[in-house]
Amino acid sequence: MRTLFSCFIYFITLFNTYGKTPVDQVFSFESYLAYVKSYHPLVKQANLKLSIGEATILAARGEFDPKIEVDYNRKEFKNTEYYNILNATFKIPVWYGIEVKGNFENTSGEYLNPDMTVPDDGLYSAGVSLSLAQGLIINDRMAALKKAKIYQQRTKAERDLLVNQILYEASIAYFEWLEAYNEEQIYANFLTNASNRLKAVKQSFTSGDKAAIDTLEAGITVQNWSLGYESARLKRQKAGLNASNFLWIDNIPLEFNEAVIPEIPTEAQLDSSLLIRTMSADSTLISNHPKLRSLNFKMESLKVEQRLKSNKLLPKLDVQYNFLASEPEDQYFFNTSNYKAFINFSMPVFLRKERGELKLAKLKLKDMDYELNASTLTIRNKITAVNTEIASLQNQHEIVENIVDDYQVLLKGEERKFFLGESSLFLINSREQSLITSQLKMNEITVKKFMAKARLFNVAGLTELSN
Repeated sequence: MRTLFSCFIYFITLFNTYGKTPVDQVFSFESYLAYVKSYHPLVKQANLKLSIGEATILAARGEFDPKIEVDYNRKEFKNTEYYNILNATFKIPVWYGIEVKGNFENTSGEYLNPDMTVPDDGLYSAGVSLSLAQGLIINDRMAALKKAKIYQQRTKAERDLLVNQILYEASIAYFEWLEAYNEEQIYANFLTNASNRLKAVKQSFTSGDKAAIDTLEAGITVQNWSLGYESARLKRQKAGLNASNFLWIDNIPLEFNEAVIPEIPTEAQLDSSLLIRTMSADSTLISNHPKLRSLNFKMESLKVEQRLKSNKLLPKLDVQYNFLASEPEDQYFFNTSNYKAFINFSMPVFLRKERGELKLAKLKLKDMDYELNASTLTIRNKITAVNTEIASLQNQHEIVENIVDDYQVLLKGEERKFFLGESSLFLINSREQSLITSQLKMNEITVKKFMAKARLFNVAGLTELSN
């Protein structure tokens, strides 16, 4: 309860749902992803797949549950008891097409079939039924349980794949919000500088050091940066709303207030949050990919189905043997001279249905093998492509960072020359335009690099949720 209360107090100051605060509050990428993992409805929905897998196994195991069967038939007409038949059976299905059962029969009546006549106190029997050909090594209930266990493993892979996609989409939304916020701050800084320059130019004009046209040009620059700032502010608000779509708590959607700002994650923080820092070797990474795991489990299920269809080609040969006794504690219960036996044999002449179903099972397995190989190659190439993109963006970031530093030096020098009367506002505006373009480019490349790492997280199918 204390933890839940603390969460609510935190969100009271963080989101518009509970009001605004005047002080900026930083919402880190790590905290953002943590809330998405813990509270997003689609993450909870993905976890339901595990429950579905467990329920499927429970249903399949039910085919091996002991069963009690009771049949009671009675016919009486004109005060004559035609027949009175009670048949109670307790069955225990076990592995390999074997079924153990105990039985009690009690019959009476004027018109009872002779083969159904039993001692006055009834007849007890205990025995076993066995499939000696079709159904011995594998049968429908064994195949159902094996496929249910495979399906449970597959649901874990599918859950990981869904959660990975949700976290990827949430990460992209956060980085778009971060890019828009940084763009807004860039324009805000240039707007402040341009406003201060306008004041200085006006003072110089008043003192007779600058011409009137300089104040006009400085004013136009302020208006240009004001326009850029308003556009960036709108972009940041829309991106913030999009990022807040992934934030919930106790099934309540949340919305950022104006005081909440994103934080630029460090490389270590980003790699840790996206699990990239602990990425395994390429071969292990590919084999652990949830999509490939899901396809492998599908193949295992199809192999079980193929084995079952192959077994259907065998003839049916079912045997049953029961020891008989008039009392359950009879010392001669297992006397082989008192028994009831049953043999059943059947086999289709052409086996066209069985051969057709086996061929379909083999074709499905081959089709799945093609899909698995194609998916493995696609994922491996995507990982290679994203790693190449990340390396290229890192180089681009270093280049544009140097360009920004150089433009900042040029702009400061041009401003000093202007107030010494050795330059003009036109040159300052030109330097400033180049600087703002390079800063926006650096912001764009920085966020592109973050998004590329998020794509690496996505294409590698990484997730840290426990099974």
